[in-house]
Amino acid sequence: MSSTYLTHATLVLPDRVLHDSALLIEHGRIAAIEPAPHAVPASAEVIDLHGHTVMPGLIDVHSDAIEKEAEPRAGVMFPLDFAVAQIDRRNAAAGITTPYHALSFASNQFGVRNNETASTLVRTVAAYRSHSLVDNRIHCRYEVTDASAVPVLEALMAEGVVDLLSVMDHSPGQGQFKTLDAYLSYMMGNHGMSREEAVDAAHKKTAQLEGANERVQRLLAAAQRLQIPTASHDDDSPQRIAAMHALGVRMSEFPINVETAQAAADRALPTILGAPNVLRGKSQSGSMRAIDAIHAGVGRILCSDYQPSTLIAAAFAAAQLAGLPLNEALALVTANPADACMLNDRGRLVPGARADVIAVAGIAGQPLVTHTWCAGRLVFAAGYPAVQHVRAHAPVAVPQMAEREVA
Repeated sequence: MSSTYLTHATLVLPDRVLHDSALLIEHGRIAAIEPAPHAVPASAEVIDLHGHTVMPGLIDVHSDAIEKEAEPRAGVMFPLDFAVAQIDRRNAAAGITTPYHALSFASNQFGVRNNETASTLVRTVAAYRSHSLVDNRIHCRYEVTDASAVPVLEALMAEGVVDLLSVMDHSPGQGQFKTLDAYLSYMMGNHGMSREEAVDAAHKKTAQLEGANERVQRLLAAAQRLQIPTASHDDDSPQRIAAMHALGVRMSEFPINVETAQAAADRALPTILGAPNVLRGKSQSGSMRAIDAIHAGVGRILCSDYQPSTLIAAAFAAAQLAGLPLNEALALVTANPADACMLNDRGRLVPGARADVIAVAGIAGQPLVTHTWCAGRLVFAAGYPAVQHVRAHAPVAVPQMAEREVA
C-alpha cells in the first residue's frame, strides 16, 4: 500500500488541535504526526488540505439506516445484497468508517424488523465485508418481548457476526412509548396499521413480557462470554440503569431524561444520544434534548440513529451549542465510541492507529466530508468548488435552543 501525506490541514488530536499541520499514512496506519521532511517517502501521494479539518473516521454505534435501504417504503423490499452495497457507499460519503448497523429482532414486527429478515441481513453484511469501503459491523437489537429471537441471536453470536448486542423494551407505557397512544401512533404511522391492528399488536406485546428478564439475562451472559459489547435501550429511570448495570451492560442508549443519563454516568456507563436530536433541537419521542445531556456532561457518545449524514454535523454543532473544545466535541463520534466498543486500534489521530481518517470542509456554512480513508485506503472524495475552513465555533445550521424540552 502506498504512502499518503496530508499537508496544510488542521489536525484534531485527542488533546489539542494543530493548525497548518501534516499527517503521514503508511501501510494502513498513521505513521506520524508532523513527520520530519526526510521521513516522508519520495513516492508518497501528497494531498494539500488547506482549509480542511482532518480527524479520525467516525464510529457510529447505532444506525438503522440500512433498514430504509432494504425497505424504503412499508412492504417494499429491495434485494438485501443491493441494500448492503448502497449503505456502505452512504457511510463512506458520511465519513463513517466504522458503522454498526442496528437490526431489530422481533418476530411480531413487519418488513425488515423480524427475525428471519434481520438474520439474513446480518449474514449479508458479513458476506459483503471483503468488498466493503468501510468496516461494516453489526449491532443486534433484541426486543425483550420476543422469546423466539433468543436462539436466533445465540446462533448469530456463535457465528461471530455480532459486534454489539442491545436489549430493548418497546411495550407501551414506558421507555420510548410512554403512553398507549404514543405506541399506537408509531405503529400506524411507521407500519401502516389500522388502529385496530395497532391495538391488537400492543396487547400481544404486553402479554409477551412474561419471562423477559430471564431471556435478557441469558442473552447478555452469552454476549459477555464472547466479549461482545452490550447496551440497554431507552432507559427511563435510575432504577433501570442500576438493573442493567448489575447485568453487566456496558452502555445506555437514548436515556429518556437527564436524571437517567446522570445515573448512567455515575456508574461509568457511556450514554448514547442521537445526532438527529442535536440537529433538530428535540427528540422525536418527547424525551430529553441530546444537547442538554451533553451540556450537563452526561452525554458521552453521538450516533446517527437513522440518518448517517447527521453524525459529522451534530459533532460540530455540539462544539458550538455546548461550548466544547473541538477535540472534545469530535470525541463524541470517534474516541468515546471506540472506547465503549473496545476498539483499541482507532478513534484517535495517533501514530500506530489504524488510518481511518476523514477530511472535513465548510461548504455553504455546513461541515461536509470531502475525503474518507479507511485503513489507509481512499474510499471517498468530493471536489467541492469552494472550500472554507471549519472552525470549532463557526456558525452551523442548527435550531435555536429557545426552550428546554424534556420528557
